[in-house]
Amino acid sequence: MQSETQSMYKKGTATVVKSAGTHYVLSELPMWEPFIAEIRGKMRLETQTETNPIAVGDLVEYESDSDNPQLHASISKILPRRNCVIRKSANLSYETHVIAANVDVAYLVVTLKSPEVKPAFVDRFLVSCEAYGVPAVILLNKTDDFDDGSMQLAEQREAFEQIYRGAGYTVEEISALSGSGIDALRDDIKGKVALLSGISGVGKSSVVKALDSSLEPKINEISAYYQQGKHTTSMYEMYPVATGGFVIDTPGVRGFGLADFKPEELSTYFPEMLKVMDDCKFKPCTHTHEPGCAVKAAVEDGRISADRYYSYLGMLDEGGKYR
Repeated sequence: MQSETQSMYKKGTATVVKSAGTHYVLSELPMWEPFIAEIRGKMRLETQTETNPIAVGDLVEYESDSDNPQLHASISKILPRRNCVIRKSANLSYETHVIAANVDVAYLVVTLKSPEVKPAFVDRFLVSCEAYGVPAVILLNKTDDFDDGSMQLAEQREAFEQIYRGAGYTVEEISALSGSGIDALRDDIKGKVALLSGISGVGKSSVVKALDSSLEPKINEISAYYQQGKHTTSMYEMYPVATGGFVIDTPGVRGFGLADFKPEELSTYFPEMLKVMDDCKFKPCTHTHEPGCAVKAAVEDGRISADRYYSYLGMLDEGGKYR
């Protein structure tokens, strides 16, 4: 009788592919056979500082009282994360929110207008990726807007790309509408778990749809009154791309608070500063008032973008809080 009971009991390891409150959808990647699971009642979560202790991309152990987890499964353990993208909660409390875990690349989707790119958001997102070991790429979406002949938009485009490529980041131009750049992006995602993030209205869900037309993420129009997107994706969800790889679509966010960084370590998450800071006269150096600062010298001679430097100073002044 005992052996028969054991044969009807299954344990396994799977990836969280969708987060929906107290219930989760799991799949044993790279296979795509999703099933619903819930947190086991006796399971104690190790941290109380995260609003979502289990995030999409997390690797978990599950148990089922049947050999078919589709019937009923419960999460028994969260395995250590390889990396994550995390932000402080919007209410500026001590709680943090994990956007996604165990990703191979984070694509930050931005637009120059409708909605206008916010450098403060971009820089905070990139700092979080650097701090938690996530390779980041910037996707400049809605490149169709560049065809209107606007000199101002052309100058914004050149300045934006110069700043972030100069900082060491890849900036790829794409259009979910026309399909420009989508083939290359699809190739880049093969064999990877990729996160798509950005503020509301930049077209994350449209990019998912462009990558694989069979997928059905929610898509909505931009809010003309507020010039920022309506929240179209209400849940964090991973999708399998037909040509290979997986993408995580996330709800649009309006702010990005930094999670508990020490002032003396913040500059190490700016790649362009990290390259020169060993030449600072004083160590540690905050790169604000110290004489003989190599970072300030690099800003003065144009090797480091003044905009990125002022963004860094803003983060120091805010003490890790984002308003």
